[in-house]
Amino acid sequence: MMQSDHILTLSCPDTIGIVFHVTGFLFERGCNILDSQQFGDETTGRFFMRVHFDVPASQTIKAIRSQFDQIAQKFAMDWGMWAVAAKPKLVLMVSKFGHCLNDLLFRFKSGQLQIEIPAIISNHPDFALLAASYGIPFYHLPVTPPTKTQQERQILQIIQQSQADLIVLARYMQILSSDLCLALSGRAINIHHSFLPGFKGAKPYAQAHERGVKLIGATAHYVTSDLDEGPIIEQDVARVDHSMDPGALAALGRDIECMTLARAVKWHCEHRVLLNGQKTVVFN
Repeated sequence: MMQSDHILTLSCPDTIGIVFHVTGFLFERGCNILDSQQFGDETTGRFFMRVHFDVPASQTIKAIRSQFDQIAQKFAMDWGMWAVAAKPKLVLMVSKFGHCLNDLLFRFKSGQLQIEIPAIISNHPDFALLAASYGIPFYHLPVTPPTKTQQERQILQIIQQSQADLIVLARYMQILSSDLCLALSGRAINIHHSFLPGFKGAKPYAQAHERGVKLIGATAHYVTSDLDEGPIIEQDVARVDHSMDPGALAALGRDIECMTLARAVKWHCEHRVLLNGQKTVVFN
């Protein structure tokens, strides 16, 4: 990818002239639009846009950002502009199930995800050696009800010191406090099986087997204080039948969780996901 390539994303109240002003602004500065996607949501009255463009040598991205702010104010935009070559920093959090962690680490190492991983946080020590094999600092932060506030302070400190752009709960099996959810708003992604709220608690695949489910799946969403109810980024499902025992269901479910989480992380890091109230707009 060229060092001059950048991504502009924006959302604002839908009105006439947004595309004209945005594309005209880039044209006037000699920027070449490589790809553009847009969506107007009639139910929320908001407009969403993602533009991939390159910056000519005669311009600086600093000047373009500064000048674009005038248009952003005119249309009351929530917007951002990022270099495509920049690698977002991810802090991964995990408990005792390591399939999503292992999958993300492999995609990172093989170049499928253009990211940096400055830290892995866990409330258990199980994956310290896995983290070490990738040369990634591992922070074991055990937690009990009396120490939860202190432990979350440590988590937030690591995130801040790492200058993390995104926090991924790769099967981190702890409920985050409302304060931590607020601090991570819009930049924390969680993954879970899609049986919720039907099959809560321990052994959801055994519960699903007992009820004879025919579909299993996974949901990746942004973290909010409403447990497992944040804006959904991606979901996937697979058909199952009577011949599969709970172990087979769980194994298939783990595969779906890995794929679903990886897509959600990739799309977020490529600035393809825009929040739209309690849901998302995803430009593929």
